[in-house]
Amino acid sequence: MEMLSTSQDRPEGLRERKKARTRAAIRQHALRLFRENGYQRTTVEQIAAAAEVSPSTFFRYFPTKEDLVLQDDMDTRMIEAFGRQPSDLSPLGAVRAAVREMFGSYTQADLDTLTETTALTLTVPEVRARAMDEFARTIGIIAEALAKRSGRPADDLAVRTTAGAIIGVMMSLTMPWEGWSSDRQAIEDLFQHIDQALALLEAGLPL
Repeated sequence: MEMLSTSQDRPEGLRERKKARTRAAIRQHALRLFRENGYQRTTVEQIAAAAEVSPSTFFRYFPTKEDLVLQDDMDTRMIEAFGRQPSDLSPLGAVRAAVREMFGSYTQADLDTLTETTALTLTVPEVRARAMDEFARTIGIIAEALAKRSGRPADDLAVRTTAGAIIGVMMSLTMPWEGWSSDRQAIEDLFQHIDQALALLEAGLPL
C-alpha cells in the first residue's frame, strides 16, 4: 500500500523549503561579508557569488541590499504564532502572546544575528532610511493577519488602524535610533518594553 505523502513532501512544500534555504544562505553570506569588508564595500555581486546564485536571483529574494539586513523571519514567526492563539483572546492580546512566543523561539544564534543586524540598522544610514519602508510593509502583514482573525477585509478602517497602532508602538520604542544599544541584553529589554507598551495600547492608552 502506498504511503500518503505529507504536505512537506509535496512539490510545493519542497520548493518552499528550497527557497527558504536559498534565502537564508544569501543572508548568511551577506552578513559574513559585511563583517569582513564593511557594509558599503560589499557589493550585491560579491554576495551573489558567495551564495552561488546570480544577481538576478539575489534580487528575487531581496529587492535591495538594505533588505538583507531588515528582512528576517521575525514577521513569519510572529504571524504563525498569532494564528495559534486562542480565539477568546482580544486581537491585541493575541499579538502580545505571539510576540512573546516569537521571541521565546529564538536560539542563541538567532539572537546573535539579531544583535548584528540591529547594529547595522543603527549605524548604516542607508539601512536606517530603508527601515521606514520596512515598517510600512509590516503594517500590511499585520493587517492581513488581523483581517483573517476578525473576518474583515485587510483594508477595513478598524483593521488598518489597529495594525498601524501596533507598529506605531514598536516605532516609538526603537526611534529615534540614537542612544540605544544593540547588545543582547538591550534587545531582550526592548522586547519586554514592547510587551508593556502593547499592554498599554490594549488598555486604551491610559495616562
